[in-house]
Amino acid sequence: MTEPAKPRRRGPGRPRQDEAEEGPGTQERIRLAAREVFAERGYDKTSVRGIAKVAGVDPALVHHYFGSKDDLFAAAVEIDMEPALVAPSILGGGPDGVGERLARYFLGIWENPATRAPMLAVIRSALTHEAAAKVLRGLILRRVLEKVAADLDVPEPTFRAELAASHMVGIAILRYVVRVEPLASADPEDIIALVAPTLQRYLTEE
Repeated sequence: MTEPAKPRRRGPGRPRQDEAEEGPGTQERIRLAAREVFAERGYDKTSVRGIAKVAGVDPALVHHYFGSKDDLFAAAVEIDMEPALVAPSILGGGPDGVGERLARYFLGIWENPATRAPMLAVIRSALTHEAAAKVLRGLILRRVLEKVAADLDVPEPTFRAELAASHMVGIAILRYVVRVEPLASADPEDIIALVAPTLQRYLTEE
């Protein structure tokens, strides 16, 4: 008597066929779940398995679409940063006013409750984990500020971008993480008015 064929076992990291065919909708669900879990638990306490559970998928499918936990962290944060759209919008009005547009963009992310939590996870994690610091450097510095500075055609664009980044990240830490007063409760428009000229000088003055 012929024995029935045994079901084929999936190799490690290989999603089921029906899972793999779910496509971009599933990818977005995983990214949104990752953003939620990273924001709630921080980088350290987040696992790919935990994200998969929230997204309602097999952990193998998370690895299939995003690779490592570090890559997934970057993809989750990028939802809020939208680096491909940011630089053109900041540069769209030319050199004049670029400092104000940059300050308004950056504070806008932090003032929005939906995007503040993931950014808090990035900042807090970046202080102690190289993987998170790499994400911060890649998204905020390399893909946004360096591009802005380079397109403005000024000397030492990378150095200028780093100065602008240090200014904005410092404000984020004091206002949203450490919550130092009166900065923590200051009107965002007052902060923009005071910070914009400094960013303008960093990015445009020779």
